[in-house]
Amino acid sequence: MGTRPHDLPIPVTAAGREGLDALLRAPRRSVVALDFDGTLADIVPDPDQARAHPGAVPALAALAPEVASVAVVTGRPAGVAVRYGGFAGVPGLEHLVVLGHYGAERWDAVTGSVHAPAEHPGVAALRAELPGFLESIGAWRGTWIEEKGRALAVHTRRAADPAAAFEALREPLAELAARHGLMVEPGRAVLELRPPGMDKGVALTGFLEEAGAEAVLYAGDDLGDLAAYSAVEKRRADGLPGLLVCSGSAEVPELAARADIVLAGPAEVVALLAALAAALRPA
Repeated sequence: MGTRPHDLPIPVTAAGREGLDALLRAPRRSVVALDFDGTLADIVPDPDQARAHPGAVPALAALAPEVASVAVVTGRPAGVAVRYGGFAGVPGLEHLVVLGHYGAERWDAVTGSVHAPAEHPGVAALRAELPGFLESIGAWRGTWIEEKGRALAVHTRRAADPAAAFEALREPLAELAARHGLMVEPGRAVLELRPPGMDKGVALTGFLEEAGAEAVLYAGDDLGDLAAYSAVEKRRADGLPGLLVCSGSAEVPELAARADIVLAGPAEVVALLAALAAALRPA
């Protein structure tokens, strides 16, 4: 892939090149939005051990003052993403926003507080039922439950055959979720059971409208990011430029196929953010 000044990769699509050009031309009217796990932080067997790439916070702190806004859009609770990212109290990130639980929660660096609605009643019922349910269908060995506050996730990465365990659980968990008024969001060796009505596309669209953004860069790595991709594609169809970045492609080819720039993982995402900051910084 070719590069631009400051080591910026050249998008492979005309729409992506237009999006990058718009961001470089009018950064103060542009938003940079990013997923957390797999994009700013490497995927690890235990999600509680995930931390932002060492270069992520410095790169974001250098970039944020040059653009209209930077937002992290994640399925994690907003407060957890802030802790694992090390985003609080960082000079340059005074106006960072973290949209957690697919936008159901919001943390603003300017106040340091999280705003969120009441928990969906189905989540509490599911929390009580899920362990016994997994044991009753013989799926306990090799799987484990992650408590996400407003959602629950069943991971299969530790199973003897993670892909087979994932496929075997999809239908039973979808039926269980539906009984509690919830939905299932598939990811990389994980099935998340959460309330319907919010996704990263809805969250991103609302934030861009609030910010009055004329251009957007969105970077993600997983199936949950497809909704955000769709939101950017809809904006592009309406004449508003956007750039889609995929962090890694091996596990989620659907994302890579729609991306303007495909990067190998968080280290390359951080390099992109740093190069973008350098390109925008006044000489």
